Amino acid sequence: MVTVDARGFSCPVPLLMVQEEIKKSNPTELEVLTDAPCAVENIQRFAFHNGFQFEAVENGDEWTLKLTK
Repeated sequence: MVTVDARGFSCPVPLLMVQEEIKKSNPTELEVLTDAPCAVENIQRFAFHNGFQFEAVENGDEWTLKLTK
């Protein structure tokens, strides 16, 4: 599984990091670490429109997002 650590970045940077990783490695599973609430919504919308299943787990002020094809 590929992991993108987007903690410390505000929107739209986490989404851009996810898009770049998908173009680069075309993963079937992608884990995203973020602490930006708007990134959760943006990445969820991106996942839906690009054929990924989406799961978000909140851990305090951070989220672990899982995108699966």
